[in-house]
Amino acid sequence: MLFVTVGTTDFDALIRRVDDLAPRISDDLVCQIGGGRYIPRNCDYFRFAPSLADYIERARLIISHGGQGSVMDVVRTGKPLVGVSNPDRRDHHQDDILGKFEELHHLIWCRSLNDLEDSISRASQTGFAQYVDPACGIQDVIGDFLLGTKPRRK
Repeated sequence: MLFVTVGTTDFDALIRRVDDLAPRISDDLVCQIGGGRYIPRNCDYFRFAPSLADYIERARLIISHGGQGSVMDVVRTGKPLVGVSNPDRRDHHQDDILGKFEELHHLIWCRSLNDLEDSISRASQTGFAQYVDPACGIQDVIGDFLLGTKPRRK
């Protein structure tokens, strides 16, 4: 199964493109369409779910918008991921997120929906780097602040 997620917003252009490609894709397709208006004709869909973890676990490949939460949920599993920036987001922060994760070999960044079919094919054949959460010391900074002590040097 291929799973497509757009998060909590809408990304009708991505859902429409996946729906257009569906007849040529041998896998079942399930789309999480969020608040979108476009209703897929060629694949299963739902708007929201309490968790997407089960869909991500069952999928062999995930296609996602470039939202930080969705990207992190997938790269932590090690599953193949095609990330697509939603151009309707004002500041284009998804480009930054997808660009960095592509640079670290955690996903394929599909920069144009015209390239989605090729990106799916490439992701199916790519070995991705394992994601490891970076060390975090924010709890030490907060603790030092609350205790009024000097920050620890690492």
